[in-house]
Amino acid sequence: LDLRYFDFPYGGKRRYSRRFVEAFGEPRPPGGPVTQRDRDLAASLQACLEETVLHLCRHLARRTGASKLCLAGGVALNSQMNARILASGIFEELFILPAAGDPGTALGAALLAAYHVAGVRRSFPLVTPFLGPAYEKARCRAALSQAGLPFREVADAPAEAARLLAAGKIVGWFQERLEFGPRALGNRSILADPRDPAMKARLNARIKGREPFRPFAPAILAERVSEFFVRPTLSPYMLLVETIRPEKRGLIPAVVHHDGTGRLQTVSRRDNPPFYALISAFANRTGIPLLLNTSFNRKGEPIVCTPEDAIATFRTAGLDALFLGDLCVEREE
Repeated sequence: LDLRYFDFPYGGKRRYSRRFVEAFGEPRPPGGPVTQRDRDLAASLQACLEETVLHLCRHLARRTGASKLCLAGGVALNSQMNARILASGIFEELFILPAAGDPGTALGAALLAAYHVAGVRRSFPLVTPFLGPAYEKARCRAALSQAGLPFREVADAPAEAARLLAAGKIVGWFQERLEFGPRALGNRSILADPRDPAMKARLNARIKGREPFRPFAPAILAERVSEFFVRPTLSPYMLLVETIRPEKRGLIPAVVHHDGTGRLQTVSRRDNPPFYALISAFANRTGIPLLLNTSFNRKGEPIVCTPEDAIATFRTAGLDALFLGDLCVEREE
């Protein structure tokens, strides 16, 4: 890597040098039109990344004889690259920490110190990605009352949320403990009906403000992944891009990328019972065992953590309903 083309970590948001600009041209202004040159450059960078990483994987496999690969670091959040590694067959198994960026690096440093400094000689398996704080119903009630929002307690939150989603509503889903990492995995999620071809544009216009080419993720019941995806891969942390079966793409247009892929999240009853129950209830209503899942935040903001965060986002964004556990708030028409 020729570091003369980069200005990291001293360049702030602009991490490349003037030499990089001279080689590749001036950057696209924020909000400017995406040209063919922009597309070609992005595709070339992705292709180079994938080929470089595959070369490193082959080298590691030859040197170590290992059959399993564990990845960390921000590059490991590149779900297209991860899918290429898995499809290559270089390793039999691939594990990526859900917080593969800076938080995961900090966790790795702590584990290294525990082993070498404190002498802790045991493994620390990741049982769940839901390692953040949870909030009691009393806190949620108090937050809703303080905000002056009328709410109701529902007997079956997954079933009620599924009813609203099937009716085309955009739902904020706030349950139990916060996810560890940048992906919303069903505890701090904004959910929508994947059958609606206009849903992606609605979400971007009302809430997310993302570039139109960026896809939203399908969260599917783990046991039904083979019905909708060419390769029935388990991807509980939303870190793999997989090809959606051609005959299914018209059923779920809101989560299909331009190349026929989706950034897959598989959901099991064991890993997340409330989210599993919600998708199951939606499947019972619609025949579609998946939902559009995106992080519970607006553009430029972190994922909501507290009930107060969720309420603030509900009030300022275009959500139609909010569930704090089994407490439901619906936006007045």
